[in-house]
Amino acid sequence: MQATFTPIIVTHMVAALTALALGSYVFLTPKGTAAHRLAGRVWAVLMLVTAISTYWIRASGSFSWIHILSVITVVVLVAAVRFAMQGNIARHQRLMKGLFNGALVVAGVFTLLPQRLLGHAVWSTLGVI
Repeated sequence: MQATFTPIIVTHMVAALTALALGSYVFLTPKGTAAHRLAGRVWAVLMLVTAISTYWIRASGSFSWIHILSVITVVVLVAAVRFAMQGNIARHQRLMKGLFNGALVVAGVFTLLPQRLLGHAVWSTLGVI
């Protein structure tokens, strides 16, 4: 397993970490404001970059189970934006919270396991493994 930070891995990590920070901001600030809508749009783009970039990140040249999450992320993101545009805020909120927790937090934990490509790259760079 090669543990190098290629441009696509750096793009993926920056988008994911920025989405994590911005998503936290969105959840902690008032909803429905112009700032919320702008931050939400930027967050959605960051999530698309994060999800789509995974297709160029493969440890052994093949896709893994985590790539399924990328497809789910794009589908759920589109649905969540559509619900917001239709005024179905309750469904929008549920989907966005689910994306944040599932696609960023849970997937991030699994991605950073030492036996995964990104986890191995991070931990070996830090000198832990």
